[in-house]
Amino acid sequence: MSLDTQIEALRALLTAHHRIVAFTGAGVSVDSGIPDFRSRGGLWDRLDPMTLSTDALEAGPTGRVAFWRTMEALADSLGDPHPNPIHHALVELERQGRLAGILTQNVDGLHQAAGSDPGLVVELHGNLAWCVEPISEVRFPTPQIMARVKAGERDPKHAGRPIRPELVVFGDPLPEEAMQKAWAMAGGCDLMLVLGTSLTVHPAADLPVLARHTGAKLAIVTLGRTPVDHLADLRIDAPLLASFVPAVEGM
Repeated sequence: MSLDTQIEALRALLTAHHRIVAFTGAGVSVDSGIPDFRSRGGLWDRLDPMTLSTDALEAGPTGRVAFWRTMEALADSLGDPHPNPIHHALVELERQGRLAGILTQNVDGLHQAAGSDPGLVVELHGNLAWCVEPISEVRFPTPQIMARVKAGERDPKHAGRPIRPELVVFGDPLPEEAMQKAWAMAGGCDLMLVLGTSLTVHPAADLPVLARHTGAKLAIVTLGRTPVDHLADLRIDAPLLASFVPAVEGM
């Protein structure tokens, strides 16, 4: 099937459904200049991902210094990103009354920055925008904490207690409230639209399977294989800018 034919098939699916839930991964934000850290040459090829973990946070000052060194590299890799046409295409589906929710593995906040209703966006892995001192629950903008780190405060604290980012790091469970909302959205959609993810991180990657098993159609648009390709009603192995975006633009 040619790419043009696949785009037409995706457009037909999108047009036929009004409770679409999008499941988005790193591939959605790559065109905003945010690297896919898991890909070859990504951040995890240069740094040990386990320095960004609960084990590191709980390992005392040495572990926390390594944690914030990795956080600094992560923040530097992100730069100052802006939403791209993929984010805006999802906003257009919402404007048309077709989009019931966005389940995202991304922590960059670009769906909301593009104009998606924050109430429809479920951040499965948290958000990089804020840090917190867990005991007092005092929150700080992440740029403020990163400025302290860059100024030489290698183990930032509040009231003598360590600060951490409000994102899911290795070893953390996924936020219970977010997952409950995600399960409900996946179970209630009529089309699950997977965009830019290899569906290898669980339990979040189980959400499209749930949607399919509860009667929803499943469309997967991402580069490379996923473990649930065999369940897809439509599978497009192409860049999102060349496939998903044109499908929405033609609606």
